[in-house]
Amino acid sequence: MKKRMTAAVAFALLSAPAFAAGNADAGKAKSAVCAACHGPEGISSLEIYPNLAGQKEAYLATQLQHFRDGERNNPIMAPMAKPLSDADIADLAAYYANF
Repeated sequence: MKKRMTAAVAFALLSAPAFAAGNADAGKAKSAVCAACHGPEGISSLEIYPNLAGQKEAYLATQLQHFRDGERNNPIMAPMAKPLSDADIADLAAYYANF
């Protein structure tokens, strides 16, 4: 039983996307382009764009990585995320998660 539990935990850790905590201040500086659709503080005024403020940091980072890497396709977000580095993504996720 103990081996099975250890294997399950190891699998969960290895299958989770890599995530490094970002710098919220740096994310704020990088968020200007995001504000056009998602609002200046991550609250969109249009129903078609999701609110980013208050989302979990790891969730935001994972979604941006998926858009950037082509694992999640959206004609608006894919080209916006394509040039983002891992550090950019971590910083933006930290910024929006801290609302």
